[in-house]
Amino acid sequence: MKFLLVFDFDHTIIDENSDTWIVKCAPEKKLPNGLRNSYQPGHWTEYMGRVFVYLGDNGIKEDEMERTMTTIPFTAGMVDLLGFIGENKELFDCIIVSDSNTVFIDWILKAADLHKVFDEVFTNPAAFSSAGYLTLQNFHAHHCAKCPKNLCKRKVLKEFLDKQLERGVSYTQIVYIGDGGNDLCPVLFLKKDDVAMPRQGYTLEKKISQLAQDLSPVECSVLVWSSATDIMSYLKLLIKE
Repeated sequence: MKFLLVFDFDHTIIDENSDTWIVKCAPEKKLPNGLRNSYQPGHWTEYMGRVFVYLGDNGIKEDEMERTMTTIPFTAGMVDLLGFIGENKELFDCIIVSDSNTVFIDWILKAADLHKVFDEVFTNPAAFSSAGYLTLQNFHAHHCAKCPKNLCKRKVLKEFLDKQLERGVSYTQIVYIGDGGNDLCPVLFLKKDDVAMPRQGYTLEKKISQLAQDLSPVECSVLVWSSATDIMSYLKLLIKE
C-alpha cells in the first residue's frame, strides 16, 4: 500500500510564482516594458531566459538571487504538511512536477530543509554559466497540443509511473496537488481511484468545474484545498483506511 503525491511548485508549495519573484532582484524591482511585453503564450521558458540575461547584464549575482528566492513564503500549512509526509515516507512517494527550474526549487527546498521529502523533481534544467548568468533549458519535447512547448506534465507523470512499474512499484492511489492551467493535462490522465486536489480559486479548480458543467467531468475524485492543512487532513484519513 503506497501512495504517490504529485506536487506543483509555484502557488502550491510556495505561495508565489518563483519566476516573477526573481524580478525583485532587478533594478528598481521591475523589468523594462520591451522585455515584459516580449512574452508569447506557450513560450514562458524562452521569456525567462531573456529575464535572466537582463539580470546578468545588470550585474545581479548568484548569491543575491539566492537570498531573494529564499524569502518566498510557503503556502499556509505547507511546511507542516511536508514535515508530516517526511515522517511517513514508507507510505508516500512524493514528486514535484513544475514549470519553474532546478536552481530555484533547489534553493528554496534546501533553505527550509525540505528537499529530502521529495523523491524526484521534474522541472526545467537551470545552471549558472561561467560568466555568472543563470541559463535555462526546456524540460523536454512533447506532442501535446494543450501544454506549453517545454513541459507536458501528463507525459512526465506517465513516464514516471512506467519507470516505477518496471521497478515493481505500483500505487494504490495518486494524489495530484496543483493550481494552474498546465495541471489539467495530468489530472485528465488520473483514474477513478485517484484524487485531484486543485487550489481553491485558482485556474485548475475553474477548469475542472467548467468540465463538469460541460458534462465531461474528470474521472478522478476532486477535493479542493485552500490551505495545506486541508491536504494533511485528507492524507491522515488515507493512512487510517
